[in-house]
Amino acid sequence: MNSQLLEKITKKYQEKFSETPITLRAPGRINLIGEHTDYNEGFVLPTGVSAAIYFAMGSRNDDKVCLYSYDFNSECQFNLSDTQKPKEQWASYLFGITKIIMEKGYKIKGYNCVFGGDVPVGAGMSSSAALESGLALGISELNNLKLDKMEMAKIGQKSEHEYVGVKCGIMDQFASIFSKAGKCVKLDCRSLEYEYSKLELGQYMFVLTDSKVKHSLASSEYNTRREECALGVSALQQNFAEVNSLRDADLPMLETIVNSVNEKVFDRCRYVIEENNRVIEACKQLNAGNLEEFGKLLYASHEGLSKLYEVSCKELDFLVDKTKNMDYILGSRMMGGGFGGCTLSLIKKDKLEEYQSVIAPAYKAAFGIDCKFYPVVVENGTERIS
Repeated sequence: MNSQLLEKITKKYQEKFSETPITLRAPGRINLIGEHTDYNEGFVLPTGVSAAIYFAMGSRNDDKVCLYSYDFNSECQFNLSDTQKPKEQWASYLFGITKIIMEKGYKIKGYNCVFGGDVPVGAGMSSSAALESGLALGISELNNLKLDKMEMAKIGQKSEHEYVGVKCGIMDQFASIFSKAGKCVKLDCRSLEYEYSKLELGQYMFVLTDSKVKHSLASSEYNTRREECALGVSALQQNFAEVNSLRDADLPMLETIVNSVNEKVFDRCRYVIEENNRVIEACKQLNAGNLEEFGKLLYASHEGLSKLYEVSCKELDFLVDKTKNMDYILGSRMMGGGFGGCTLSLIKKDKLEEYQSVIAPAYKAAFGIDCKFYPVVVENGTERIS
């Protein structure tokens, strides 16, 4: 926990509102394995990280909401009865959470809120989900609503859909809320059932390496992949009525449609089926404490994302390939939607500096870009601090 940042945010709240607030933290997240499986009703394996957004909040006696973004040094106010969302983009997330809680029939008071965080924006750690999750818990605490965790995750997702305009899955909000230190959590994206696995890394740790690129293909290709998966499902349904999504298919089933779909559709489906299997296998290996086998699954995931699903890029492939001859790294893969963003690597703790000293100049020489490194500490989900 970043105690210094929490202290600054609490102090700023006291300066602005002359009262003692409640305080909360909501973590960013990483996804260990299970990429592009969510919209195919498959499995994902996220966990919360120490980078978080911190909130200082207090109730008001009117229906006004007063927000202050510590990071942007920006203020915004609205009334609970307002129907137009604020013009500030960052406030849309908070306005959406507030309105959706009210739409669900909960009675709430106006509130004051100061928030800020150390979740890097654009590094794939879902700062927006942390913002939504923390505010939902804060409103629940101030008004004694006793919102349950899954309801808060769904409120965050709905806010993103309706007030921000991003049709995200539920993984990010789920991970920010449900995470536990020393654990990762397998989420079934169809039933929303979940179970925790051990994440005891010993002398190892995760590090994110930010490629600092975001290719414009990302959004259009994302839609194309969804369409290609749907074509595969349609073809499978001709032979197997029980297949409602790729989640229901296995590789022998897939072989039956090899001649009735094009090669790309076949490859997309093969990747998703194999990736779902990798998530299940990853949980087994982590629970057994077998980090070497888990690391192999990370490499296999990247190979599938790069060759079969084709959502990697030369920068991400370069960063993953460079780790393969480093005996202190057990596995590495691209994380997130693709076409840029970060790689996730499992590395010996005492070799982090050596890794950075090798990767940074090699990447700069290859692409003329300074990559950035984010060491990861696994942490609890969204919680009230005081």
